[in-house]
Amino acid sequence: MKKPLYQLAQTRDVIRQFTPNWFTVTMGTGVVALILPEFPFAHTFLMQLATGLWQFNTLLFIAFTLLYLLRWFLYPQEAKQIFSHPTMGLFLGAIPMGLATVINGLLKFGLPVYGDMAIHIAQVLWYVDVVLAVVIGVGVPFCMYSRQEHQLHSMTAMWLLPIVACEVAATSGGLLLQHLAIDQQALAILLGSYMLWGMSVIPAFAILTILMLRLALHQLPSKELAITGWLALGPIGTGALALLVLGAQAPHVLQVFGLESLGVFFKNAGIMCSFILLGFGMWWFAIAVFTTFSHAKKGLPFNLGWWGLTFPLGVFTLAILNLAQQMNAQFLQHIALAFAAILMMLWVIVMRKTLLGMYAGHLFFSPCLKNLLEKQ
Repeated sequence: MKKPLYQLAQTRDVIRQFTPNWFTVTMGTGVVALILPEFPFAHTFLMQLATGLWQFNTLLFIAFTLLYLLRWFLYPQEAKQIFSHPTMGLFLGAIPMGLATVINGLLKFGLPVYGDMAIHIAQVLWYVDVVLAVVIGVGVPFCMYSRQEHQLHSMTAMWLLPIVACEVAATSGGLLLQHLAIDQQALAILLGSYMLWGMSVIPAFAILTILMLRLALHQLPSKELAITGWLALGPIGTGALALLVLGAQAPHVLQVFGLESLGVFFKNAGIMCSFILLGFGMWWFAIAVFTTFSHAKKGLPFNLGWWGLTFPLGVFTLAILNLAQQMNAQFLQHIALAFAAILMMLWVIVMRKTLLGMYAGHLFFSPCLKNLLEKQ
């Protein structure tokens, strides 16, 4: 029997074929860990389960980072092809977003386990995350403009991936402020996080506008890309969450610098704008569901893109939860918990399929090397 073209024969092949879309696994797993303790029942058990899941996710992120660094060290010429590939390069944005889930978990679960050291580690990692998010958020789009070939009919919501990382970092900045002394550094983090929000949300909405045009002119994407529609929830949900988290900290930080009224404005504006963004998110959620069901009749082939079902829905859920807490609105909390329940079921399904795919070996494949492999 002829050996399958892309069958992996050695461990080195895993390194050679490793691509940054694997970091979407850490994005989805990390956001599930952050949401688990929000359920009102069995809180102690769920907190322990969430802590364990966050620790597992951290190990995954470390392992994926080592594998990707090894690819650059062992196969640098092949690794560089990612900058010319119109799809794989977009997934570089998953690296800082995956790191953000580790940072947020460190602030939520790390204090009881590691003490104040967790805050110091989170602070250092946040600066690393910001650098990665900004470099990727600018560098990948520039590669799209200068080195890659794109057409409107082949466009998908994956264009959002390198852009959204900055607003995810902005959210982590707001969470970090809760644990820092209010000084010039805190002020810089607050204002810098708002700038990160602007670097991400505004370009993301420009992409969403073009995406709506593409859908109207060229219909739904292929069944292999059907799940990409869920990615639109990412910038919408994270944009709302960042405004809520930063707005909650703005009055405390700005009061020290004689700008309390500005801080109150930031908080109130964050609440108002989050309602608008979440309304838009409900619209996109409906479109994503209809798109998925439309293709599900013919069968949806599994790929790592299925992790797009988890992180965008997760941050959207976190935004509703945060808004419910700030507004003390029980009906919003019920809506958020319903989304959370859907998220948990989706995560179980996608993780199971991912583990089976890892065991089979067919998920370890770099499209950048397709032409090279076919010649061998």
